[in-house]
Amino acid sequence: MTKLSVNVNKVATLRNSRGGNRPSVVGVAMDCERFGAQGITVHPRPDERHIRRTDVFELKEIVTTEFNIEGYPDARFMEIIEAIRPAQATLVPDPPDVITSNAGWDTIRHQALLQEIIGRIQSWGVRTSLFVEPNERMVEAAKACGTDRIELYTESYAKGYANDRDKAIAPYLRAAKQADISGLGLNAGHDLDLENLQFFKQSIPNLLEVSIGHALISDALYFGLENTIGLYLRKLA
Repeated sequence: MTKLSVNVNKVATLRNSRGGNRPSVVGVAMDCERFGAQGITVHPRPDERHIRRTDVFELKEIVTTEFNIEGYPDARFMEIIEAIRPAQATLVPDPPDVITSNAGWDTIRHQALLQEIIGRIQSWGVRTSLFVEPNERMVEAAKACGTDRIELYTESYAKGYANDRDKAIAPYLRAAKQADISGLGLNAGHDLDLENLQFFKQSIPNLLEVSIGHALISDALYFGLENTIGLYLRKLA
């Protein structure tokens, strides 16, 4: 079964809007694992507008499934990865001022940079994943960067799903095939939800992991966290 990693950024956003520690990021992460999630994802941005550096270190002590830390590989991020040694580091090309990840790496243009960064992270015993568009050339070049996995950026799939799901999934099928040919593990994330997740999973059999935050936390407001995680896990079964 494809693993579900819950991104708890939105929990931190809610906490930060009021101050204090309600809701507790650590508490929610522990509950997510208890309810069946197979991973916890965070994206500690430089401005700490949601996940804070202290959250990452506190989560290190309690996460018993796979801990996935996303971010742009600047010096701050690399220090966190070296100190925490999570199961996975997902590298995104975000500038610090964007609201959320909105593009994949150009793995051809940035190949030398990524090779050096990936080599350092892997020397710490951490699996790497590169956030990429569903483009076969970018997937093929990701292999040359030395990464263990890629994470397909699924916003275009999510936007096109309602109108023509077969058309929306087509570039992802090609990218997934290229990942398989290249020997790369395959993750996916961004705007996957209860409506579009099952078709994505059924269409791409080599999908190892999805990282879902905004939609899952939003659904939990209506369905409750335990029930919501169960709903997402059933879509991935």
